[in-house]
Amino acid sequence: MATIRPIREPRPEPVGMHHHAIDNLQYIRETMERAGSFTAVPGVGGVLMGCTALAAAVLADRQPAIAIPIWLVEAGIAMLIGSLAAWRKARRAGLPLLSGPGRKFLAGFVPPLFVGAVLTLAFSRAGFMPAIPGMWLLLYGTAVLTGGAASVPAVPLMGISFMAVGTAAVFAPAAWGNWLLAAGFGGLHIVFGIVIKVKYGG
Repeated sequence: MATIRPIREPRPEPVGMHHHAIDNLQYIRETMERAGSFTAVPGVGGVLMGCTALAAAVLADRQPAIAIPIWLVEAGIAMLIGSLAAWRKARRAGLPLLSGPGRKFLAGFVPPLFVGAVLTLAFSRAGFMPAIPGMWLLLYGTAVLTGGAASVPAVPLMGISFMAVGTAAVFAPAAWGNWLLAAGFGGLHIVFGIVIKVKYGG
């Protein structure tokens, strides 16, 4: 008896749309979890930055004539520490430093710092030295707040705290400027650095 063969081979059963959707949702969820674990703000780096700021405050108190240059040098050191710590944290998270969270943070963080650098030159030339500590704290707080708006809650809260100390510095006696800088760049960095390290790692 002759075997009847179909003219065409049967096509494999198509994969249902729901399988693609499940795979895509799982990929999206894993990607978001991975990216969310990288806050772009290093906790350990924050603690180290705070320690260097406290050392700068002590030195500036002993050498008030060069207090602003001392703080400018400290700012450079802090930037180096923060950059290296952020790179290390991104590497541990398996993400490039300029990943989605990193790019968003820099986009909000850098412009206020640029404004702060320009105003520092302008205030120095005009002789408005007592106004510099408050301006630094306010703009740094703004940078952290805008840069960390999409980050974990501790980061924008740190920015608001810097802005509060900066507001106090604007209206406080000029003699308090150095120690308000210490409270902000020293104390707040250490406190929030510990919180970020303990709760979010890095």
